[in-house]
Amino acid sequence: MGHHNKAMSWGRVPHLEHQLLGLSNRHQPLSLSAAEGAKVLPYGNGRSYGDSNLNPGGALLLAGQLDRFIHFDPATGLLRCEAGVMLADILKLVVPQGWFLPVTPGTQFVTIGGAIANDVHGKNHHVTGSFGNHVVQFELLRSDGSRRVCSQLAHPDWYAATIGGLGLTGVITWAEIQLKRIANPYMDTESIRFHSLEAFFELSQASERDYEYTVSWIDCAFTDKRLGRGLFNRANHAACVLDTTQVPRNLPAGVAQTSRRVPITPPLSLINTLSLKAFNTLYFNKQRTEVQRSLQHYRPFFYPLDALLEWNRIYGPKGFYQYQCVVPTDGALPATRQLLQAIAGSGLGSFLAVLKQFGSPPSRGMLSFPEPGVTLALDFPNAGPRLHQLFAELDAIVLKAGGRLYPAKDGRMGPDIFKAGYPRLAEFTPYIDPRFESGFWRRVMEKS
Repeated sequence: MGHHNKAMSWGRVPHLEHQLLGLSNRHQPLSLSAAEGAKVLPYGNGRSYGDSNLNPGGALLLAGQLDRFIHFDPATGLLRCEAGVMLADILKLVVPQGWFLPVTPGTQFVTIGGAIANDVHGKNHHVTGSFGNHVVQFELLRSDGSRRVCSQLAHPDWYAATIGGLGLTGVITWAEIQLKRIANPYMDTESIRFHSLEAFFELSQASERDYEYTVSWIDCAFTDKRLGRGLFNRANHAACVLDTTQVPRNLPAGVAQTSRRVPITPPLSLINTLSLKAFNTLYFNKQRTEVQRSLQHYRPFFYPLDALLEWNRIYGPKGFYQYQCVVPTDGALPATRQLLQAIAGSGLGSFLAVLKQFGSPPSRGMLSFPEPGVTLALDFPNAGPRLHQLFAELDAIVLKAGGRLYPAKDGRMGPDIFKAGYPRLAEFTPYIDPRFESGFWRRVMEKS
């Protein structure tokens, strides 16, 4: 039986009533009778930021219960598991055996079903593309009871609709992915201070060939000559001939565990203009030299925020919005500058603005977010009308540059910017399961 509960996404903005339906095992048909004709949506670990994983007034199918491994071949790195298995659990299993995720987002606490439904990307997009590019096959279960094993060869249209399909095409019950070989759990990293957006683009171009992973933190608190300064991080998995004397003593071996959590939600957001400027200045100056090389465990490199569990609480009871866009390569420099000027000018900026260049590997999903260009991601405390006014300014810049916003991070985009950004929308809609819907989908398709 389903029961009612207030479900929240990671941004903690909408607190909405949902009916929760269990999915006890992957072999059973979908039992939607308890939903009494309401629309349903698969729900993994709830790490999407806005409402793409919420279905207010409808039902959520708790796919996180499908959490079993099915098969892993340590010789080939082919892994098959149920869709509710988290990336953290995959890493625990495969890293000690010399394998790693081909693509990982900035948190390991997402399910593999969610990673496919959002076609997530990582710091190595310029080399390997997004998550869907490494999905060999998966099973899709529809509300009519039909099951399809989808791959690039079998049901390629369903495969393309479901990768990046936001959970709307049915429930993924299991998936098979191709992992990548590593020699040890360490990363060979370099952090370089840059002082302008031009310098970021030069570094990014220069690093693409020799570094698998690149990402930058950028200061978005200042409009003057400090605009566009930041720290550029690039890395490769450490080589197999590792001089163990070079491994710092305090580095954990193998798969390290996460630690602290934010125990309470503060009554006000801890993030405001004053703390923001101070933090950005400190962060920019945190390394003593312009270039800093280090050997790091993979966890702080890929998942810096996972070390602070429930970090989303620092934004206070009103929660926060994330804004992530991509703008195509041609106009990326002027568009990024305009975005940063608008943000700094508003005084509403973000602690961690992340800037990353997407490469040319094409995504396999009809509604996949990445495209060649530059992606900027920022968190904003939910400050009401002032913030929505800023979002309208940012939207206009992104639209004019021919860019798009990322549904997995969005809690507010309007139908116009969604439709402009996703030219394959009409091709996608026939694959939607008639019983499936989300709050996000009703908003962008103007169904509310």
